[in-house]
Amino acid sequence: MSADTMMLVIDGGEIFAPQPLGELSILTAGERVAALGADVAGLRGLPLERLCADDCYVVPGFVDGLTHITGGGGEGGFATRTPEMRLTDAVLGGVTTMVGALGTDAITQTLPALLAKARALESEGLTCYCYTGSYQVPVRTLLSTVQEDIVLVDRFVGVGEVAISDHRSSHPSCHELTRLASEARVGGMLAGKAGIVMIHTGDADTRLTPLLDVVRQSALPLTQFWPTHINRSSDLLQAGIDFAQKGGVIDFTASTTPDLIAAGDIPCVQALSAVLEAGVSVEQVTFTTDGHASLPRFDAQGQLIGLQIGRMDSLLTTLRQCVLEAGFALGTALLPITQNPAERLKLPRKGRLAVGADADLLVLEKRTLALRHVVARGRVMLRDGLPVCRGYFD
Repeated sequence: MSADTMMLVIDGGEIFAPQPLGELSILTAGERVAALGADVAGLRGLPLERLCADDCYVVPGFVDGLTHITGGGGEGGFATRTPEMRLTDAVLGGVTTMVGALGTDAITQTLPALLAKARALESEGLTCYCYTGSYQVPVRTLLSTVQEDIVLVDRFVGVGEVAISDHRSSHPSCHELTRLASEARVGGMLAGKAGIVMIHTGDADTRLTPLLDVVRQSALPLTQFWPTHINRSSDLLQAGIDFAQKGGVIDFTASTTPDLIAAGDIPCVQALSAVLEAGVSVEQVTFTTDGHASLPRFDAQGQLIGLQIGRMDSLLTTLRQCVLEAGFALGTALLPITQNPAERLKLPRKGRLAVGADADLLVLEKRTLALRHVVARGRVMLRDGLPVCRGYFD
């Protein structure tokens, strides 16, 4: 237990775990939550580090199931490769746990570099996992197979993001997707991991049909796949609603731009409203940042006409839109960025505030939901809105 992750008390805040628990104090010891509420009161005379949460909510740190920690892009040539993530990018966005992935480019971006970056972020205080593979099938792996990567490499929790229904995809056959999903599933079973297949979904007319074909022709469940970018268009959103009504879990991308919205992107808050109105449970929805990915715009011939970068603060922005603008209850709006992705990734100590859970938490000002403090693995990373821990090159 290092000196900066000893014992910490957060006083005065209203707790959402993500379910509302009322105004309670929290004690963290090392990297875990040690006590909640009355059990903390007897420790007030001890020389503990304290964070004031007056007029604030205390919520779990965000769990980001898809981010490009080493950068992404490249669709417009070498100069359009996006920069890698820095520690403070995640901290200022409230993200304390993430899963890094490769995307379109698995040539100049590599799995060894991805794994090294994940370990660097871990050493700097966050929690970071990875997907093996990338857009293309057959997938590139670190060891001989997807199954070996998931079983033998501690940071790998699944495979992705594998592209379907996209002109950048390798257009995998039903047989190829079935074999890939089977390998990931068994690897996850053997290692006690999620073994999930994160699916990049493009805007081609096939939409989620390749995944439905796999399930119809195999013994694999729909939940083996985790399709993302479902808010890319109204047609894809409807396909996502159908997918969820059959029992699947769908992911919306929080990073967007005015240009992409004008071209058809649906902000997460509107997409969430639509799926709930269709009778889909909020437990079947997650949001991810797609942080540091390229956000490209293509013309009808597939030529790049614009590109921006996914933002790590997009989950926080989306939370504000859901609660402050759309009127969602805070506990409901937190589920897609805390508990739901943690359960999807089989990370039982993440995405919630409870005794024994990891000490990842955010203190948000009630009026604006601005970040006041961030604690990751028991270590204060942001205090009074300012980073107190920085990465080596921040």
